Amino acid sequence: MVLRILAVAGLLALLPTLAPAQPAPRRMVLDDFNRIVALGDPQRSPDGDWVAYTVTTIDAEKDRRNTDIWMARWDGTAQQQLTSSPDGESSPRWSPDGKYLAFLASRGTEDEKKQGAQLWLLPRQGGEALKVSEVKGGLSNIQWSPDSTRIAFEIADVNPADEPEKMEGWKRKTTPPIVIDRYHFKEDRTGYLTRHYSHIAVFDLATKTATTLTSGQVDDENPAWSPDGTRIAFISKRAQPDPDRTTNTDVWVIDAKPGATPRQMTNTPEGESGRPTWSPDGSRIAVLVGDTDTNYAYDLNKLGVIAANAPGPGAVRLLSPTLDRAVFAPSWSKDGQRISFLLEDDRSQHAASVPAEGGTPRRLTGAGMVVAALSPNGADDRHAAVLSTSNTLPELFALDGGAPRQLTRHNAALQAEVRFATAENLTSKSKDGTEVHSILVKPVDYVAGRAYPTILFIHGGPNGQDDHGFDVTHQWFAANGYVVLAPNYRGSSGRGATFQKAIHKDWGHFEVVDVLGAVDEAVKQGVADPNRLGIGGWSYGGITTNYTIATDTRFKAAASGAGSSLQLTMYGMDRYIVQYEQELGLPWKNPEAWMKVSYPFFHADRIRTPTLFLGGEKDFNVPIAGGEQMYQALRSQNVDTELVIYPGQFHGLTVPSYERDRLQRYANWYGKYLQPAAPTSARQP
Repeated sequence: MVLRILAVAGLLALLPTLAPAQPAPRRMVLDDFNRIVALGDPQRSPDGDWVAYTVTTIDAEKDRRNTDIWMARWDGTAQQQLTSSPDGESSPRWSPDGKYLAFLASRGTEDEKKQGAQLWLLPRQGGEALKVSEVKGGLSNIQWSPDSTRIAFEIADVNPADEPEKMEGWKRKTTPPIVIDRYHFKEDRTGYLTRHYSHIAVFDLATKTATTLTSGQVDDENPAWSPDGTRIAFISKRAQPDPDRTTNTDVWVIDAKPGATPRQMTNTPEGESGRPTWSPDGSRIAVLVGDTDTNYAYDLNKLGVIAANAPGPGAVRLLSPTLDRAVFAPSWSKDGQRISFLLEDDRSQHAASVPAEGGTPRRLTGAGMVVAALSPNGADDRHAAVLSTSNTLPELFALDGGAPRQLTRHNAALQAEVRFATAENLTSKSKDGTEVHSILVKPVDYVAGRAYPTILFIHGGPNGQDDHGFDVTHQWFAANGYVVLAPNYRGSSGRGATFQKAIHKDWGHFEVVDVLGAVDEAVKQGVADPNRLGIGGWSYGGITTNYTIATDTRFKAAASGAGSSLQLTMYGMDRYIVQYEQELGLPWKNPEAWMKVSYPFFHADRIRTPTLFLGGEKDFNVPIAGGEQMYQALRSQNVDTELVIYPGQFHGLTVPSYERDRLQRYANWYGKYLQPAAPTSARQP
């Protein structure tokens, strides 16, 4: 077996703005969690002088997050807060003429907030932001027209059940029953799905009126204006006989006027996704192409271009057909010669670009860093980006030809105080010879040659990856004296389509082989103490945790979050019906496949690992029943176990105190079994 550990210290030395100049005096404590500032959605102004972006902070007293809109000068000399409402703002968008900054907010009285997010305009010459829309149900996904007179957006059908007092025969305070008649009828956070859909609409600023352009029992999403302002491209499944039974979305175009008929632009067996993006001359549309229904859970977005003026569905020309990596968020250069995008690749995520006629992508950022958000091309074809590394918190950077240039310092004070751990690359060989790439995070006070208690922490997805971006959970474990091993097992993204699809119809097999192989290598190198191994993860990471502890008893403690094991019972309980029937088949037609992927539950008698199960009460992604079943199975066998249910929470926890509680419970549970001493307290330096 071969192990290679490659530190990224050399890269960080070349990027002094990304790394603290001197070691900070203390380790991370739990109170630091509430101080981390999240940045997102960078948008350059038309003149290129400013970047608008969102800043999300935690109010510990109110136990909630609040998002405000800021802007920073492109030269890095200033940053300015534009909104300060406690209700939160999102989606900053500059008008093409530079006169306004539009955003979405739900402000006012409780009745006004119930109307949903509305459109606000902030004059760039000064003055207060003004609410300009009164759209029932609210707006989302706003996009300015090229002439700055209209804004396209998504609008949802109003569900009568949201206004029960207006329903015939139901004039009472009691909530009316939910009536379901759809094939796909559940979605996390949205809840039960009735026949109320999203449509494309246009808001006219002069008349302050909204006109809905599309209709029907199908969702229309991601509107994008043509350069001449006459048409809007969008994504929809409106050509499908039953949109609920497929993930195959296509590109459509509609004239931006009432009564127009949508025109289908693609008709591929794969699904197109993202926001369609017009070339500056309006002749082409860039689009992301995924995979078929059978493989959609393992899709890898490729960048394609279609003819915008074709009379009917046309071919999609892939720009880099041999690129075996996923791309996201495309945008055209102003001359139409190149397309920029985010490129995911083996523990990193880059800004990149490719010639509009096709070719090999050029990376604009280096390895060892993660671009979490990328602005569309500015007037000078430069980008703003939110960047982080394993030991540096996110900030806004300018990408203008050289090394990333830092524009903001929202997290500077915390960065200076805390000595965060640095992630390294670890490469291992699984028992079948497969090479697996992992992230290895050592304790902040790591001493070479000493074996440490180690937590194998597994990412979700599975179509995702652990990378060199800042990870608060990894940092929390490292601050408490653990080595963190985060393997990108087969099924993960960043290593190509074949690697992703290796677990198709075979869940819990190669993932377990790969994570155990990574552990074996860390032990062999003397980094991980074989007698103090823990395991855990959330979502598919929790599922893989269950698979692993039912296979191998070496782990002394486990934490399985938002997971499941008796997959047969997930049929009809969660949101993955298309994947289940396409990949595993109907349970009554192919029971063997369903029993195979349910083996952690049916082999629960093999589990000896004390396990903490956690989940959200209202999770429709991986329902809490999955954790409850495993908790009961272990409790029935007198294996030490605990079940933690977070009230009102969905698949991802959003209440800050619950997120903080989860971190502390992790530390307490692993500390109980892996370390004789108590875990780091919330205020211990």
